[in-house]
Amino acid sequence: MEIATTPLALIVNPAAGRGRTKELLPKVEKALDERRMVFRVEKTRGREHANDEILRAAEAGEVPVVMSGDGLVGLAGGILAGSEVPLGIIPGGRGNDFARVLGIPTEPEDAVEVLATGTVRHVDVGEANGQRFLCIASIGFDSDANRIANNAKLFKGNLVYAYAALRALVGWKSARFTVIVGEERVRFTGYSVAVANTSAYGGGMLVAPDADPSDGEFDIVMVGEVGKLRFLGNLPKVFKGTHIEQDEVRVFRAPYLDLEASRPFAVYADGEHLTDTPVSLRLLPRALGVIVPQQPAA
Repeated sequence: MEIATTPLALIVNPAAGRGRTKELLPKVEKALDERRMVFRVEKTRGREHANDEILRAAEAGEVPVVMSGDGLVGLAGGILAGSEVPLGIIPGGRGNDFARVLGIPTEPEDAVEVLATGTVRHVDVGEANGQRFLCIASIGFDSDANRIANNAKLFKGNLVYAYAALRALVGWKSARFTVIVGEERVRFTGYSVAVANTSAYGGGMLVAPDADPSDGEFDIVMVGEVGKLRFLGNLPKVFKGTHIEQDEVRVFRAPYLDLEASRPFAVYADGEHLTDTPVSLRLLPRALGVIVPQQPAA
C-alpha cells in the first residue's frame, strides 16, 4: 500500500486532551491539503461509533488515522491487528505514549509529514482477558492512579498523572500479587505489576525502559514492598527509567502470563479500564502495522 496516495479516514475524538483535538484539527486539515492528500474527517460520538468508523475505513480501502489519545489509538490498534491495514496516528491526547515510543511527533504538521513520508512498522499487540491493548497493562497501585487520573477535571497535560500518583499514594495499602508463567509462580507483597508491550505510560513515565513493542515478549515490572516515603522519592526516577535499579523492583520477560491479587483490581491499559483481576495476558506478535517516521540512513 502506497500511504501517500491512499485515501485517509481521519478519525477524530473531539473530547481527547480536554478538547485539544478540536484546536489542532484545522492545522491538520491545512497540512493535509498542502500535501494534496485525500482525506475525510469523522468526529466520533463514543467508542462504539469509533469502532464502526475504523472498520468502515478499513473495508473501504482507506488508512484509518486516529487523532486522539492512547485510548482511541489502542482501540483502533486492536481492531486492525491481524489485518493488512496500517494505522496512522496524530497525537491528540494528554499522554500520547504509544506515539511517543514510536517516534511520532506531537506537532500536527510534523505528524502529517510522517503520514506522507513514513514507513510501516509492525508491532506486537497485547491481550488482557481477550481485550486488546498497545502499551502497558497494569494492576495494583496503578489501578488506583489510573482511576483518579481519568476522573480528574482540573488538570491538563502530564500534571494529571503526578496528581493521580500522589492522591493514590495517600490511601494505598499493599496487596499480595501472584504472577504465573507456565508452571512457575512468583508471589510477592507490594505495589504493582506492569505488563509492558512498550516502555512508557502516564505521559512519558518509562516504567519498562527496555521494552520493545516488536520483540514478541512483555517486559513484566513488579514493584515490591517499600515505605511510602521511599516510593514517593523514587517516582521521579520513573521518568528516566532508573527506578528498575532499585532492590524492590524486579523485571523479567515472557510472551504470556496470568495475574492474581489478594483483592480485586481493575486492569488498565492505554488509559482505559479493560478488565479486572484475575487476568490472563498474551501477545499477538507483530500483528499491527503502524505508520512511523523513516529511519535515518546509517
